[in-house]
Amino acid sequence: MSIYIREFLKPDAKDAAAIWNRVVDDGVAFPQLDTLSTREACKFFEKQDFTGVAFDTDTGEMVGLYILHPNNIGRCGHIANASYAVKSDCRGRHIGEKIVEHSLKKAAELGFKIMQFNAVVAANKPALHLYEKLGFVRLGTVPGGFLMKDGHYEDIVLFYHTL
Repeated sequence: MSIYIREFLKPDAKDAAAIWNRVVDDGVAFPQLDTLSTREACKFFEKQDFTGVAFDTDTGEMVGLYILHPNNIGRCGHIANASYAVKSDCRGRHIGEKIVEHSLKKAAELGFKIMQFNAVVAANKPALHLYEKLGFVRLGTVPGGFLMKDGHYEDIVLFYHTL
């Protein structure tokens, strides 16, 4: 499978919302509780510093996306943050790796100096493995920092990567 990643466009909103909302509905990775309508998704993805959408070049199907924005403001505005979503039936095909790599390059292009993740759920072993493989540094763990969909609390791991 060959992947092409480009900037989000309004016509992408329906497919992007479906991928994003599946992760929200799963309740094991994103902090959001509410899903997005197509209209809300369009506004949400357009207001990011960059939203990248990934397509399978063979089928033209959207298979993943990411959002990129500052992690904080002012004197900490040089630190980026990102969230990633891969279509559920396409996971395990290294799409996540491609979109994370793309986001690191895009963050550097936009002038960010660091990428920081504030809340990687400790039970998300594929994400932990991927971030460490790509050179992210584990900063620490917040015990019980994430409320899982089933009601129990899971630890979250903080990471950073110098760009």
